[in-house]
Amino acid sequence: MRGPTVKTPRNAPLFARRDVAARACACKGRCLGLRHSQSEGNIVPRSPETIDLLLTRRSVKPLTMVEPGPDEADLEIMLRAASRVPDHGKLAPWRFIVFRGAARAQFGKVLRHIFAAEEPRADEDRLKLEENRLLQAPLVVAVISRLVPSKKAPEWEQRLSAGAACQNMLVAATALGFVGAWLTEWYAYSDNVAKALGLGENERVAGFIYFGSPSQPKDERERPALADIVSEWKSE
Repeated sequence: MRGPTVKTPRNAPLFARRDVAARACACKGRCLGLRHSQSEGNIVPRSPETIDLLLTRRSVKPLTMVEPGPDEADLEIMLRAASRVPDHGKLAPWRFIVFRGAARAQFGKVLRHIFAAEEPRADEDRLKLEENRLLQAPLVVAVISRLVPSKKAPEWEQRLSAGAACQNMLVAATALGFVGAWLTEWYAYSDNVAKALGLGENERVAGFIYFGSPSQPKDERERPALADIVSEWKSE
């Protein structure tokens, strides 16, 4: 049985139009692929595409990434997604440092200088590798985990939130058609690199995330069987 006709502005956002239509429909949105929560009027859109993305996303080596990388609009979406992670106490215990264009080569010289000082026996080939690290991908974002004084959210929770920000950024990049890799390496743990980045006393690098376009098909790798990593608690 068809529900009553509902008029909405043609330029209304898609979800807004679907929301109005679902409210008027006797099936409560199921015909539109929506699911009602127990709270009346709270509609959650179903997104098979999102599930498919989550089940197929994988990291790609930066050396295989090519141009183009995310542009300004893409980057804004990725950063907005990164900032929408669970955050106990609304502390925003993370921030982001963007490397693109010439800044990648400039910071590469900093990495070379620091590595040469920390590893005086390194040969020229290794120093060149360190200098070119950020040039492996069109865009690199350093995710900085920052500990905010809080009685509600312990350090562990704040660090986990920064990790979630990394993952959200990777998922958003994949949804936009790019590939990514979350790396740490020595420069994520170097005090001298932290100083060069301007990190505060309560800040540390959660990861350097590389983004670009794929140059070859992504190979799947073996994933753990759910039976090996999932258990169900039962009372005795």
